[in-house]
Amino acid sequence: MSSFLRLLSASDKTSALSEASSNLRMGKSEPRYFEVPSELFDLVPAKPFAYWAESNAMEAFAKFPSLEESALATSGTGTLDDFRFVRCWWEASDSERWVPFAKGGEYSPIYFDHHLTVNWANDGAEMKEWIIYRYGGGHWARNIRSTEHYYRPGLTWPRRTQGGLSLRAMPAGCIFADKGPAVFVKDNDPTELLALLAIANSKAFHFLVSLQMAFGSYEVGVIKRTPLPSLTEMERAQLATLARQIWSLKLKADSSNETSHAYALPFALQGLKGCYQKRDLSSEINEISRKIDKTVFDLYQFSETDPEQVNSSALDNDLDTEAAKTEASLMVGLLSWVVGVAFGRFDWRLATGEREAPPEPDPFDPLPSKSPGMLPEGSESFHHHAGILVDDDSHQQDLPRLMEQVLETVNMPISEDVRRWLRKDFFPFHLQRYSKSRRKAPIYWPLSTVSGSYTLWLYYPELTSQTLFTAVNDFVGPKLNSVRDDLNSLRIKVGGRTNQEEKELEKLEDLERELAELNDTLLGIAPSYRPNQDDGVQISAAPLWSLFRHKPWQKVLKDTWKQLEKGDFDWAHLALNYWPQRVRQKCKTDKSLAIAHGLTELFVESNQGRLRGAE
Repeated sequence: MSSFLRLLSASDKTSALSEASSNLRMGKSEPRYFEVPSELFDLVPAKPFAYWAESNAMEAFAKFPSLEESALATSGTGTLDDFRFVRCWWEASDSERWVPFAKGGEYSPIYFDHHLTVNWANDGAEMKEWIIYRYGGGHWARNIRSTEHYYRPGLTWPRRTQGGLSLRAMPAGCIFADKGPAVFVKDNDPTELLALLAIANSKAFHFLVSLQMAFGSYEVGVIKRTPLPSLTEMERAQLATLARQIWSLKLKADSSNETSHAYALPFALQGLKGCYQKRDLSSEINEISRKIDKTVFDLYQFSETDPEQVNSSALDNDLDTEAAKTEASLMVGLLSWVVGVAFGRFDWRLATGEREAPPEPDPFDPLPSKSPGMLPEGSESFHHHAGILVDDDSHQQDLPRLMEQVLETVNMPISEDVRRWLRKDFFPFHLQRYSKSRRKAPIYWPLSTVSGSYTLWLYYPELTSQTLFTAVNDFVGPKLNSVRDDLNSLRIKVGGRTNQEEKELEKLEDLERELAELNDTLLGIAPSYRPNQDDGVQISAAPLWSLFRHKPWQKVLKDTWKQLEKGDFDWAHLALNYWPQRVRQKCKTDKSLAIAHGLTELFVESNQGRLRGAE
């Protein structure tokens, strides 16, 4: 037997050691004292000194088979350049090229919306060549692993999160990352996957994982070696049902998250329709998770005192904070949805009952190309436009007026000054909401005069090489002419001008100057501006950096433009457009660039040859 004192939580360890030693000498009970047979340590992989654990927990490693005996756990792709190869799902529309990418992310057990995509055109040919180029030869498989398991349904988890271990369902059709390893079962059995999902998010399983780790990340090897209890068909079905229930509740909670594949309506509208309350969902999840914990403790044959040794699972409260945030910003979420309806992104008919939402998907169904709340293909949008709306009450494409019409249509009168909110508050909120996994990808772009007195709103999904010409011809040019007409009328007024008219004259002169500057800037950019959604939002917006007035975003874009000028992003279509000679020259030695631009005929194989990965 080996003896241990556990004093980690004591702030004054000297005093704690003295007190514990005194209690032991006097024969008093001392909960910080442990006597453990040394051979128990041999049962746990890496033989950690987990002396505080109950013997049943240590013996579980000998009693039960490890996860790798019934499932496959493996890591996937590391791109070596996420900015180049990874996009948020709303940035790129080509589903053949951009494939859902499970790349870890924040703590979210059982359910997680996989919001990233990865460039996997032609089986990742561009990425494979980039890895070979970066390493100066060799095989791409050093970074792109387990390709034979891509697109399979499974479970995945982030190797590092502040919240702890959280396995979640990974739908079919995904590629998984090195930072988001995956688990697969025989025949992709959904019941088996859901039962495993329940076990892997239980307190007992987490405790068994923690016994193998001092700190750090949840590596594949640790998960593979963790024991799993044997299940009868009834137990498997029971656990699968419980996991599915939690998944469904979390999907429902996510249906008010605008950037989610599950998005249907903003919480303000769902609440009015009596759909749900997030705190009610959280309470249901708590109850189900307790059932899972009790069932799994019994399956592992843990003693009644074992649960006390296990850290609490954040399954109990992972919706509470989000609920508070959402309910505190009901109006902001509603108005953001209204902007989306005005642009034709979201379908107002879900709010009026004219259209029913599609049925709930299964956890392992492929992710949809559109969320339930988005306007279906072929449906008529709320308002016709050419990808541009404007903050100008004299124009038929006036965005604030359209927003008010949407609010009236769904019977949601508000006291908020919509025009003021759009000018002052919307874009910072929108930028924050559409920034995920270190990507900033806002889809509504405000291009403004210097003072912000006139703003064009561009819709990124409908951006084309003609958008800026349309902005000049249909918006800025006519507005400038109208202002000049008003100025001429005031300047030639007979009988002098009143003080109010003098102020109006000065205001119009400032507006004329700013509109003329905006007009000239747009005309200067338009002839060579050919955006491509494969470049992503940040690259596509970079040439327009001077027209954004939100300083943090303007700085990001200005820095991006400088990097484009330097040649840091020559994989981008815009780079070839602006600096064709430089990019074409690079294509001769970097095959990944040649593939990116469809210029493989320019690539010249090195005389020394390269060790290339198999196609």
